[in-house]
Amino acid sequence: MPIYAYQCASCGHAEDVLQKLSDAPLTQCPACGAASFIKQLTAAGFQLKGSGWYETDFKNGPACPAANKAAPSCQSCPASEA
Repeated sequence: MPIYAYQCASCGHAEDVLQKLSDAPLTQCPACGAASFIKQLTAAGFQLKGSGWYETDFKNGPACPAANKAAPSCQSCPASEA
């Protein structure tokens, strides 16, 4: 279930709410009772951890030498087709 951020336009109260996708948006502020509780647009938050693809493949730049303009391109690299 996603976590939605809400903020009241009347009193400024902010709260994160765990809701189902099928649940109707909340409208009543739990702090002041006004019907101005608005769902906020937020960025998805996640963090890559461990020794997965990011750590091994992309952390230190592209692995393909053809992506570096100073290096000669190889025939088997997709970047050489450009």
